[in-house]
Amino acid sequence: MDQRTLLITLTGPDRPGVTSRLFSVLAGFPVTVSDIEQVVIRGRLTLGVLVAYVGGPSTGTGSTLGAMWTAVERLAEDLGLEVELSTGSLTKEQRRRGRLSVSVLGPSLPPAAIAGIAGKIAAAGANIDRIERLAQWPVTCIELSVSGADPDALRVELAAEAAAQQVDVAVQRTGLSRRAKRLIVMDVDSTLIQGEVIELLAAHAGCLDEVARVTEEAMRGELDFAESLRRRVALLEGLPASVFDQVRQEVVLTAGARTLVRTLKRLDYRFAIVSGGFTQITDSLVTELGIDYSAANVLEVVDGHLTGRVTGDIVDRPGKARALERFAMEAGLPISQTVAIGDGANDLDMIAVAGLGIAFNAKPVVRQAADTAVNSPYLDAILYLLGISRDEVEAADAEDLIPT
Repeated sequence: MDQRTLLITLTGPDRPGVTSRLFSVLAGFPVTVSDIEQVVIRGRLTLGVLVAYVGGPSTGTGSTLGAMWTAVERLAEDLGLEVELSTGSLTKEQRRRGRLSVSVLGPSLPPAAIAGIAGKIAAAGANIDRIERLAQWPVTCIELSVSGADPDALRVELAAEAAAQQVDVAVQRTGLSRRAKRLIVMDVDSTLIQGEVIELLAAHAGCLDEVARVTEEAMRGELDFAESLRRRVALLEGLPASVFDQVRQEVVLTAGARTLVRTLKRLDYRFAIVSGGFTQITDSLVTELGIDYSAANVLEVVDGHLTGRVTGDIVDRPGKARALERFAMEAGLPISQTVAIGDGANDLDMIAVAGLGIAFNAKPVVRQAADTAVNSPYLDAILYLLGISRDEVEAADAEDLIPT
C-alpha cells in the first residue's frame, strides 16, 4: 500500500470560518493532515491543505476519495471560492522543508529584483518553499524559505545579484541557530549614531578637515586604527571638558535605533555597544537606551581640559572582538548566539568572530567580509534579518502606547 496525498487549494475572498468549515468536512474522512499554509493578501485568501491517506489498487479507497472530492467542491461553491484538487504520492522530497532563510530588502522591490534572486536560487538547484513579507515600510522586506542549497555558495551568487539589482540579500540557516541569537554588539559612530563623535569634537577644536581625513583612511583600513586615534586625539589638546556637554546635544541617533533596541530588549536580548569613540559620550547612550554592556576609549582630562591623549587600553579592531567575547561570557552565552553590527575596518574582527556579522552602510571591505550587508538608512531593518516582522513591532509598540 502506498501513502497518497490530496492537495486542496482554496482561493477567493476571505471571510471568517473558511478554515473551520474545510476541516469539519475533512474530519468525516480517513485522512491525516500533512501540511497547511494560508495567506491573505488584500482580503484575498489562499489556503492550501495537504492530506494523506492510504491508497492503492487493493485498498478500495476510490469511492472514499471521490466522496471527499465532491464534499470539498460543494463547500467551495457554498463559500464562493475556487478550488483546485490534485493527488500524488507522499515522498521524502515532498516532506523536505526550507533549510535556509533568504531575506530580500530594499526601499522598493521591483519585479526584476525578485526575478533575479529567484533565478539564482533555481540555478543553484534549490527550491523556494515559502515566501512571506516581513515589512512594507519604511523599507520592503520579503523572506524566502529555501531548501536544497549550499548556504555559502548561494550567498556568493545572491550577493552578486543583489548588487546588480541594488537590493540587500541575507542568507542564513533556519532553525534553532537563527532563533538563538541573543546578544547584539554594535559599533557606535556611523552605526548607532549618525556621523563620528571625534569629528564633532574636532569641529569645536577647529581641526575638522584634518580629523575627517584621518578617520576616512582608518575606516577604509588604510591606516592602523590605534595610530589614527592617537593622531586625531592629539589635535584636541586644550579643549575644555565642557565640550562634552555640547557634543552630547549634537549626537543624532540613526533612524530606527530606538526601535531596534526597544524591540530586542522586549525579547530579552542583551544589547552592547563597542566603540573606538569615547566613554564621555557613549555613557550617555548607555543610560538613554538602556544598553547592557559598553566599551569605549577614555579621553584624558587634566585641570578641566583635554590633554590630547587617551588613557588605558585602546578599543581598536582586536579590542572590539575581545569586548564581544567578554560580553558574551558575562551574559552566559556562546559566541554563536551573538550578532555584530558595524561599518568600518576596525569592526572586521568582531564581525568575523560573531555568530552573525552584519555590515551596516559599510565600507566595501566590510561588506565583503560580513555574513550579510544592509544598505538601508534604517537601523531597525536589522530586525527583519532576525525574522521579526514590522507588524509584530508595531503591535508591541501599540500595546505599550508608543507612537509609530
